[in-house]
This record gives sequence, structure tokens and C-alpha cells, in this order.
Amino acid sequence: MLRSLASRGVLPVAHSLRRPVARGSIATAAPTKMALSSVKFGKGDLPGFVAGPKKGPAVIVLQEWWGITDEIKRQATYLQEQTDFSVFIPDLYHGKIGVNAEEASHMMGNLDWPRAVDEIKEAVKYVKEQGATKVGALGFCMGGALSCLAAEHAGAAAAVAFYGTPDPALGHPDKVKAPLQFHTGKEDGFKGFADPETVNTWAKTNNDAGGSAVVYEYDGEGHGFMNAGKDIHEMMKTGDLPIGSKASQDLAWSRAIKFLKQNLA
Repeated sequence: MLRSLASRGVLPVAHSLRRPVARGSIATAAPTKMALSSVKFGKGDLPGFVAGPKKGPAVIVLQEWWGITDEIKRQATYLQEQTDFSVFIPDLYHGKIGVNAEEASHMMGNLDWPRAVDEIKEAVKYVKEQGATKVGALGFCMGGALSCLAAEHAGAAAAVAFYGTPDPALGHPDKVKAPLQFHTGKEDGFKGFADPETVNTWAKTNNDAGGSAVVYEYDGEGHGFMNAGKDIHEMMKTGDLPIGSKASQDLAWSRAIKFLKQNLA
């Protein structure tokens, strides 16, 4: 199960990969008129989605292992509405979507990570050519790891990583100078990738080298707790991934938005 993470020794522990259970307040995505437009960018006309003003700060929003789902589009749209920044989603799977956890894990395992970093560089270049001033990165799971890589390799001026850290072969916390903000559930069982110990070690190494990283941990939350839509919840069930609480989601969003405004505006 979850083969893409097994190669890194990242195997979920059983207690955190429980089936979704009802809580006092389960987040559901409010109906949102999608403001995203599809675009082509970079070498080879890469696919992406963009919303918001061309001039001013921009955020590269990076996908989970599922691909460009309606959920990541809703998250990007919400971020744009709350900040009035431009948001840009590069489609790193080039149109493919994992319909269940096993397929998504396989797709993540087959991702050419250096190529993905190059495509993120192209995305940063694109939004800057469109008029962006400072460019940040924000991502979830696989996208969280890629956000760290965007800060190290793609010129992101700040990065928010939700439950994900990069492979040591590509990501070097002691070399990242841009401010970093990490979010992880205290019950995240993706050991070596997104669990609190791994995330805190990554941040400490960054801080010890003169960086600026902060970690927020969320009681009772497992991997993928920021997903709010019923459609993505059904996909999460295929991997026994727990549903996050609205309280944790709201708190994490408020912290991420404040951080990005402080560092990009």
C-alpha cells in the first residue's frame, strides 16, 4: 500500500490511517464560482490554471498526489479571494488524475521530481513576466514537499508546506533562505515525510543554518486534514485517510494567509 512513499521508508502507521469518522464540525466546501482560467506556460506549452490580478504578489499552488482535482482548485480560489494575490497552479501530472489512493500513490512515485522543479521554475517565470512582484509557494502533501523545493530552487520568496517534506536528495533545509511555514497533524503517520518529528527536524535544520522556519501542529489531525470537499473525502476513503476538522482548517488557513501577506505583500 502507498508504494510511492515506501521507497523513502515513508510508511503510514496504522493508528493514523483510520477510516474517516464523524466529528463535531466536519468541513464542507461552500459553493464557489470558479475564477480559474486554463493557460499554457513555459517550454512545451505546459498546462496550468491562473486567477487574480497579474500585477502584485503571486502564489504558486502545488497539488497533492491526486493531481489537479476540484479540491486544489477550490483551495487556490479561496487563497486568491482571501489575499487578492494572483494564484497559479501548474499541472505537474499534465492532465492525469489519480482516482483512488493506490493510483495517486503510483503517480506520485513515478513523478520526475527534477522535471517538476523545472516546471515550477517555469511557473514562477511566467507569473513574473505577467507582472508579479514577489512569488510564493503553497502546497499540500506532495505539493508541500515541492513548496520547499520551490523556495530552494525556483526563487519562491516564501513557502507554506502542508504535511510534506522533500527527499534529502533534492531538498536541503540548510540551504533554504526564504521564510518557511509548516503545518502537520499530530497524528500524521507518513513517517519520514510528513509526521511531526520529520517536519520539526527539517525546520530545526533550516533554523540552525540561519533560516526562518516555523511549525504548527494540529491535535487529532492526520494526513490530508486540509481537504474540505465531499468529493475529495470520497477519494480519501480509498486510502483510509482521516477527515480534518473545520476548526483546524480555519486556523491553518488564517496562519498561512497571514504569513504570505507578511512576506509577499
